Amino acid sequence: MTGARTTPSQPTDSPERGRGSGIALLVIASCQLMVVLDITIVNIALPHIQTSLGFSTENLSWVINAYTLTFGGLLLLGGRLGDILGRRRVFVFGVLLFVFASLLGGLSQESWQLLAARALQGVGGAIASPTALSLITTTFREGPERNRAFGVFAAVSAGGSAIGLLAGGLLVEWLDWRWVLFVNVPIGLLIVLATPRYIRESERHAGHFDILGALTSTLGMVLLVYGFIRASEEGWSDSVTVAAFVAAVVFLALFILVEQRSKQPITPLWMFRDRNRAGVYAMMLSLAAAMFGMFFFLTLFVQNILGFSPLRAGLAFLPVSVIIAIGAGCASQFLPRWGPKPFMAVGAVLAAVGLGWLTLTDVDSTYAGSILGPMLVFGFGMGLQFVSLTLMAVSGVAPKDTGAASGILNATQQVGGSLGLSVLVTVFGTASRNEATDQVARFMADASPAQRLEFRRTGQLPKPWSDQVLASGISSSFVVAAIFAVVAALIALVVIQVRPDDLERLQGGGALPPAESGDGTGNPPDTNARPPGTREGRPPQG
Repeated sequence: MTGARTTPSQPTDSPERGRGSGIALLVIASCQLMVVLDITIVNIALPHIQTSLGFSTENLSWVINAYTLTFGGLLLLGGRLGDILGRRRVFVFGVLLFVFASLLGGLSQESWQLLAARALQGVGGAIASPTALSLITTTFREGPERNRAFGVFAAVSAGGSAIGLLAGGLLVEWLDWRWVLFVNVPIGLLIVLATPRYIRESERHAGHFDILGALTSTLGMVLLVYGFIRASEEGWSDSVTVAAFVAAVVFLALFILVEQRSKQPITPLWMFRDRNRAGVYAMMLSLAAAMFGMFFFLTLFVQNILGFSPLRAGLAFLPVSVIIAIGAGCASQFLPRWGPKPFMAVGAVLAAVGLGWLTLTDVDSTYAGSILGPMLVFGFGMGLQFVSLTLMAVSGVAPKDTGAASGILNATQQVGGSLGLSVLVTVFGTASRNEATDQVARFMADASPAQRLEFRRTGQLPKPWSDQVLASGISSSFVVAAIFAVVAALIALVVIQVRPDDLERLQGGGALPPAESGDGTGNPPDTNARPPGTREGRPPQG
């Protein structure tokens, strides 16, 4: 399918539009917040959903996975749709689809209906989210203005998970679990109404939709995530687990072959030849894995071990959102002067320190003494990270390729989160089983006859033995999450190189280098070309 090249309409520079730049950013950031927080807003409601719709414990996890897998798997295609059809109209369509799916999910009466609605939500989010990011590059001038816009967008992206936990607690406690989905309807409709007034349409570029590339990449990533999830439940030697991993490798290999031969791939592979951009994608993969794991396991810890209610659990994560916003603001303010590399390295180290601190949690830990401090360190580090990563991902990319560049960045975040969480769940399961063996022996030695009889009937350890098992598994998962953050720090130190012309562009004094942009067909850029005003032989700066 091809898209015709058209000339975009040129809006008049009316006073409303001049004053509307802040509203345009509010519209874009609101969409991203709605899409991102939907990954976690449902977490708090899961026990109520299970009771209402009759989910088994195993199938309940798919309420989350159905969204994240379709979201992450289709982000690459979503970014390209905006390039070809026009970003504003694609943005509106994605938001409308997300709103419709949210309404269907809230009205679900059967478990399969909710899962189908969650998958459709993921499709809408995959269309709207990368288009929202690329709209920033066409709405705000490069330099301080765009840096500030990216800072807001990055803070929303990073803090959305914590905000989702708080919002979920409020809605479940005060209303009903269905409102974690219904709440998207009025917000999405307001976004749709405001978009045509405050956001200009982008130029449409001739091209085609890489359907085969989208299918192979989506199937490959879905099977890879499913393989890890299956391994956490059935073990690594399970035949279905092995088959899922083999099929994932086959589909991902086919995806690379398709992209190499496609005239307009959804993922221009030449983008990965730039060491900075490839390093940013790898860092996002690692950091998202750590972040998703932290929120997931801390939610279990504060509710199951500390005994927090849904509302109190949501409030417990509010400081993370605040500190992420502070970190993003600091990075946005000083990044033009110092460049992105220091913020990437320091941010990843702080994230690793926070996660390493959380490995010390046990059944005697308290929120104020053992949870709040690590969360604040981790959150500040992530705030520093997201602004720098976002800017570096789209730096030097031609406007017609920003959809693909931002789509890859978003895809690595969602797929990295899903893959990382499945790996951490596997670690959690192994550590929990090992601890359970020890705790069963202690339970049988200390328990009363009535407790032993109940254990033989249910197979479930009572408190405090069950808390010991859960705490041990969570602590072990944080060890691996900290390793993910360390890997990101090493990438920042070894791979990322900031050139003088990169700093000029961040300060608003340089042009986009044509050598980085390619020709829009997936072909690599001319490696002999240089940005105007640069000197041959300039050494890279760290």
